[in-house]
Amino acid sequence: MQEQVPYDEVGRKKLVAFFHNSRLVSLPNAEDFASRFTPLILAKHDFLLIKGKINDEYLFLEDGFMRSFAYDTEGNEITTGFFSPGQVVFEVNSFFNRVPSKEFIQALSVVRGWYIPYTELNRLFHEVPEFRDFGRQILVRGFSGLKVRMLSLITETAEERYAALMHSNPEIFSHAPLKTIASFLGITDTSLSRIRKDFSRK
Repeated sequence: MQEQVPYDEVGRKKLVAFFHNSRLVSLPNAEDFASRFTPLILAKHDFLLIKGKINDEYLFLEDGFMRSFAYDTEGNEITTGFFSPGQVVFEVNSFFNRVPSKEFIQALSVVRGWYIPYTELNRLFHEVPEFRDFGRQILVRGFSGLKVRMLSLITETAEERYAALMHSNPEIFSHAPLKTIASFLGITDTSLSRIRKDFSRK
């Protein structure tokens, strides 16, 4: 984790909007929730989380791009997720079960965000119904996305997975190395290069 950075009013308003736009949180509560978060800046390649550590930060990504990754049994780096502005970044198993993470979370660019520690988030989750409803919505989205990704690796071709990523997160291609994207798609670098060439001809 980096040192705390100066409070940014524009960024705070984005965080308030993040809560309020869920339609589950009133504006006064959105402002209260946002006040509990601390601003954070990460340099490109900095880590929010490393393997073996317990994830203690629940991060709202205001600006920049991040990824999660792990190593397979042969020591290959496999990207497990990408994160874009407006998303929440944390490793759910480590965060909620308080166990060491098997993943890393790393900045792909300079990152600005807002985080709240586990103890404070857990208190809000149990004491404030609106925050609990909001938190459940985030978890449902996350698990739904994970299910979609798992099924895509089974039921879709590499070309279909590439097209889906281009549609859902086109900016990631400007911030993540192609090797990283290839591992996320479950294909080789060579296959990704071929697919990109094929798509450029369409």
